[in-house]
Amino acid sequence: MTTRRAELLAATCRVIALRGVRGLRVEDVATEAGVSKTLISYHFRDRAGLVASALEYVNARAEGYVAGADDDETPVRELLLDLLSAEFQDDTAVRENSAVWGEVRAAATFDEGLRPTLASLTERWLVDIAELVADGQDEGSVPASVDSRAAVRLTSLVEGLSGRWLAGLLTTAEAWAHVAAALERELAEGPQG
Repeated sequence: MTTRRAELLAATCRVIALRGVRGLRVEDVATEAGVSKTLISYHFRDRAGLVASALEYVNARAEGYVAGADDDETPVRELLLDLLSAEFQDDTAVRENSAVWGEVRAAATFDEGLRPTLASLTERWLVDIAELVADGQDEGSVPASVDSRAAVRLTSLVEGLSGRWLAGLLTTAEAWAHVAAALERELAEGPQG
């Protein structure tokens, strides 16, 4: 990705985090980035292309701040906790990512055009978590009774906690504690429902 394109996407994320997807105007992104609307059109064609690219950008940015947690020596339970907890950090980019995702999920309620990209990126996250659960089952650290739906429950919990965390209703430490407790419950021995 070119530096200019990344700068435009970062500006788009700031605008979405402040005004939401429904309030996103290309003019505002141009002003935030200090460029012309024509340059944005050149890189993204239209508003829909800009929003889709912004989603890909925040997803790539999130993969960057959780990448350090992915190593073959880390036990799967710890890796799952690290990956889910990484969504809560006292870092501007992490908070902005979380705000963008929340805004896009909310806007997708009314804008069906957002749903395919949102569904695809959400599915990637679900697959990553489900694969880790399966890896833990293979290594014996996750009980065989844990089903693949745990990924849906865990990622949904993170998404729900995110809104409270962003609003200042939960501290980062409290969000981590909720994630840890939920993970332990999901990975407990016994029937899952």
